[in-house]
Amino acid sequence: MPIPGSSLPSRQPVLFLPHGGGPCFFMDWPDTWDRMAEYLRRTQKTLPRKPDAILVVSGHWEEDIPTVTAAPNPPLIYDYYGFPPHTYQLQYPAPGSPALASTVCNLLHEAGMPCATDEERGFDHGVFIPFMLVFENADIPIVELSLLKSMEPAAHIALGAALEPLRAQNVLIVGTGMTYHNLRHFMNGSPATNQAAQEFDTWLVKAVTAPPVERNTQLLHWASAPGARVCHPREEHLLPLMVAAGAAGQDKGIRTYSDIVLGKALSGFRFG
Repeated sequence: MPIPGSSLPSRQPVLFLPHGGGPCFFMDWPDTWDRMAEYLRRTQKTLPRKPDAILVVSGHWEEDIPTVTAAPNPPLIYDYYGFPPHTYQLQYPAPGSPALASTVCNLLHEAGMPCATDEERGFDHGVFIPFMLVFENADIPIVELSLLKSMEPAAHIALGAALEPLRAQNVLIVGTGMTYHNLRHFMNGSPATNQAAQEFDTWLVKAVTAPPVERNTQLLHWASAPGARVCHPREEHLLPLMVAAGAAGQDKGIRTYSDIVLGKALSGFRFG
């Protein structure tokens, strides 16, 4: 079911964007998140045209079955803790899209997958914090898709593959997370954890930029990569990349962001 007004033929790419740490871009944290913030601000200009809608998968929502937001005006979920009071007043009034939510469910059903809608859930900070920089006007309808509690890489790649047709309907598919996400070690600066982050980042870049079949095979076995479980004791911040890789289809991945933040190597990617 196409989205009304989405008739242009060329496809949108698929993105995997780092979303930072909590509301980091809106705090006084000099020379830590500046390069990531600048990368996010530049991202919209790299798209072939303004999307009619965005489907986003963040590392901050998990359900038993794939679930999409279906409210016309989703609220914000300030799901971070211990930050300055002003960060709980941030606003991002982007509309939702019940039409896109319905289309997503139809595509998943056609692929033999279940799907549910949530008419009350809003956007978690894995959506609104980076999007305040990427799509600062908040004028593009957004639907958020949950991760699966199973955490199975194959299921998330398949989820993305089922949604690839959206790209031809001028829908931008975005995964947001972090290629390193071990909060216990993020700020300790130990040489061992910094080295593990670099080793995993090197492996991940090679995997993501490999030909599509090899890419997806490598991602299925991500937990065996060097430093994998040091970087991701729990993989919810990596799984949005799996969805993006599935939605990429035969498009090859490229690294579009590379940085060292608090001693940890981080990357962002684009497909198509």
